[in-house]
Amino acid sequence: MERAPGSTGSGTRRTRSWIGGAVALLAAGALSVTGLAGTAQAADINVAKNAGFESGLANWTCSAGSGTTVGSPAHGGAAALKATPAGQDNAKCAQTVAVQPNATYTLSAWVQGGYAYLGAEGTGTTDVSTWTPDSSGWKQLTTTFRTGAATTSVTVYTHGWYGQSPYYADDVSVFGPDGGGGGDPTPQIPAAPAGVAAGSVTSSSVTLNWNAVSGASGYNVYRAGTKVQSSSGTSSTVTGLAADTSYDFQVTATNAAGESARSATVTARTAKGGGTDPGPGSPAVPKHALTGYWQNFNNGATVQKLRDVQSQYDIIAVSFADATATPGQITFNLDPAVGYGSVADFKADIAAKKAAGKSVIISIGGELGNVTVNSDASATAFADSAYALMREYGFSGVDIDLEHGINSTYLTKALRQLSAKAGSGLVITMAPQTIDMQSTSGEYFKTALNVKDILTVVNMQYYNSGSMLGCDGKVYSQGTVDFLTALACIQLEGGLDPSQVGLGVPASARGAGSGYVAPSVVTNALDCLARGTNCGSFKPARTYPGIRGAMTWSTNWDATAGNAWSNTVGPHVHGLP
Repeated sequence: MERAPGSTGSGTRRTRSWIGGAVALLAAGALSVTGLAGTAQAADINVAKNAGFESGLANWTCSAGSGTTVGSPAHGGAAALKATPAGQDNAKCAQTVAVQPNATYTLSAWVQGGYAYLGAEGTGTTDVSTWTPDSSGWKQLTTTFRTGAATTSVTVYTHGWYGQSPYYADDVSVFGPDGGGGGDPTPQIPAAPAGVAAGSVTSSSVTLNWNAVSGASGYNVYRAGTKVQSSSGTSSTVTGLAADTSYDFQVTATNAAGESARSATVTARTAKGGGTDPGPGSPAVPKHALTGYWQNFNNGATVQKLRDVQSQYDIIAVSFADATATPGQITFNLDPAVGYGSVADFKADIAAKKAAGKSVIISIGGELGNVTVNSDASATAFADSAYALMREYGFSGVDIDLEHGINSTYLTKALRQLSAKAGSGLVITMAPQTIDMQSTSGEYFKTALNVKDILTVVNMQYYNSGSMLGCDGKVYSQGTVDFLTALACIQLEGGLDPSQVGLGVPASARGAGSGYVAPSVVTNALDCLARGTNCGSFKPARTYPGIRGAMTWSTNWDATAGNAWSNTVGPHVHGLP
């Protein structure tokens, strides 16, 4: 966000490999198996290498760079393949494996998502394939093939279908005689999970989070030494707990070889009955919400007190908190330029907005703000100081608008510590730049996915940006419906829930260096995403009726322009399905 008009921001154009919100899973090239035929019958093994994608795309080739690996969902271990068909590419990935002539092999893989195909080519006899149109959960595809008299290599592959949703694949198996190339090594018992920490806490539940363990296919959660549940991912919510009670937890990692030692013990205390609100009277955020930044300074826009903020805004982000000399720690200084006679008067305005059903949160960062969270100590300092501001002023949560780089590991820890303190009513919003959300490998995107269970909304800034790739792999320029919809699609298909995606735009041409669009462009983009109507040249493959809404910089610039933005976009957001 900007403190002064005329800034061009940091929307530097960079080359990205993101296509369709994810890199397609399988390459157009076939998976070939090469090897020497032996005279003796070899032992049956899985001759595929990196069959669970634990080593990224090693040994695999994917068409048009369409494949990537993701941590969730994963059928086994800590990774799976994600592939997204785009244009004339069906997201095909393949590997070369060594086989024995005149031998029978069983080919299988676990898939979910959109159309998914599994097959073998170059068998020397009859090539085979099998497929499923879609699956909301993991489904195993299985077929068999026999090699020819002179066949020493076979191509195994998986692919999706043109214009369809991304698909996932994991735990590929080509089971039969060793063709000389061997297979993946026998799994070893995994290490104990590290980084176990308590996340969201209610009066009856505790959410635990931990770091992924290499080679693990699952995890067990222990409470007071007794196993209480299992998880396939790196988080788990333990329910059925007593209010205002302290509990000890440990986590283990498992795979086919066995179970690891237990992690270090983490202690968490449940909230008092009804939970601990971040502040008195904190309201729930509506299904479809309008977010506006309120300027705690005078840069030429209309000066407002919080009581003057337009009624259409559901979330009001007070801009900005200030950094202290302690890394990660924040404070807030009310600027005399906004006209308050006292801090108490400002706090009374926050209470009044909350009583009217609005969420007032404190924004961290902005164009000039630089809060560093890159260690355990700074993460704790952030959480402690943010919670202290919430208690002092009555803020309902925080907005992350850090434009000078973030560390996903420690910012995740900071937000989870804050969540443990504030309880289930905490509001967390984010305002990354377009470059930050081009790929799930980016630190901002990783942070959003890491805290998905406690995240309210990501309002990416679709302005002060160069041209960017959309989820269809095409380049779009800011200032159009297509720029809004094609870039939002990356987040929607990259793992965020539609309720966690909002469109961030300036309220007037003076509110940003570039990228202003008329309010009608914002409403058309919302219609395109939610209903499939009023689209430009880009039309998403499916609709997202749960999309959260829109955000603007700022309520002050909106007021300067006669409230044209909130008067148009606000009712439209609140009328979404």
